[in-house]
Amino acid sequence: MALIVQKFGGTSVADLDRIANVARKVKKEIDQGHQVAVVVSAMAGVTDQLVSLVRQISPLGTPAAVEEYDAVVSSGEQVTSGLLALTLNEMGIPARSWFGWQIPLMSDDAHSKARIHDVKTEGILASLKAGNVAVVAGFQGVDSKGRVSTLGRGGSDTSAVALAAALGAERCDIYTDVDGVYTADPRVVTKARKLRKVAYEEILEMASQGAKVLQTRSVEMAMNHAVRVQVLSSFSDVEGTLLVDEEEVVERRKVTGIAYSRDEARITLTSVANIPGVSAAIFGPLADAGINVDMIVQNVTEGGKETDVTFTVPRGDLDRAVAAVEKSKTKIKYKTMHSDKGVAKVSVIGVGMRSHVGIAQEMFKTLSDKNINILVISTSEIKISVLIAEEYTELALRALHTAYGLDG
Repeated sequence: MALIVQKFGGTSVADLDRIANVARKVKKEIDQGHQVAVVVSAMAGVTDQLVSLVRQISPLGTPAAVEEYDAVVSSGEQVTSGLLALTLNEMGIPARSWFGWQIPLMSDDAHSKARIHDVKTEGILASLKAGNVAVVAGFQGVDSKGRVSTLGRGGSDTSAVALAAALGAERCDIYTDVDGVYTADPRVVTKARKLRKVAYEEILEMASQGAKVLQTRSVEMAMNHAVRVQVLSSFSDVEGTLLVDEEEVVERRKVTGIAYSRDEARITLTSVANIPGVSAAIFGPLADAGINVDMIVQNVTEGGKETDVTFTVPRGDLDRAVAAVEKSKTKIKYKTMHSDKGVAKVSVIGVGMRSHVGIAQEMFKTLSDKNINILVISTSEIKISVLIAEEYTELALRALHTAYGLDG
């Protein structure tokens, strides 16, 4: 008998019929003799409704207001957990709901973006051993003051992996509206193939570079605690994709997958003085404003006295980023600033890059053959990302998918 953690997202529990479908998937594991803990998200659209209600009342300008924000938006998962527990009991399967504070799942005090630091398992383990299914409200914990905290968007994935790690579960199954991890977004690249196994590092890069399969923090936690995670569909019974250690990926492909993000904006500062401390003067105010900077490139002039600096920020933060830089203009001493929202980031990812040469050259040649200009380049050990004009995103994805032999 194994202990399995199952997680179901908002589309999987969108209405009572889908909750009944989830209950049947839980029953399937129970019938095989397994113990099951289920983590659920709010029903599709509910969290957005709750956030909207809160923001109509308050701009969340104080710590107390953010605490009440968490109290309100966490209620969506609590409703779902109660409904699923009711459904299971009506099917003759003993089950009870658990809220984050009841487990308890302990978090820090950073409300609306809290991080888990401990999961108490005594009560939930006793309930599982007594034959009950544990139905856990995801996305939430409790802080040091006993207040409900939320883990940020996609936090139910993190809840599930944290629970699986704490319980010593054999596997954590993440049920979504897709049936696994693909070599590229199948909605854009029709020849994309589903992967049977993916290394943690690869899926972490895919998630951070725009692939919306799993929340980045949940992948980090799975990798750090060696939790075997399977991504599969709530709406079919086909085998999903397993996240494993790199050593378990037998076939080391040159490139495992291609990700993209349209949530990009570019800022270029011209004729910046090329002196020590100028980078801190540029990026310090952005950090103080809570703006994440991704790709950075610097071009020093021939004389070496000036440089042009280009960097990217999330598209929704562009106006704030421009304002933060303009506020520090006298310190940075740039000549002009240009900004552009019409860009996209395309990334090729794979642990095979460590043992194959020519990956970057293949990427640059493929884009050149399609007359796609590269604006910015960034790399890591298993990833190469380029910034291009947004209008060429789909063409670039399909061309690269073919060039690296990923077509199904």
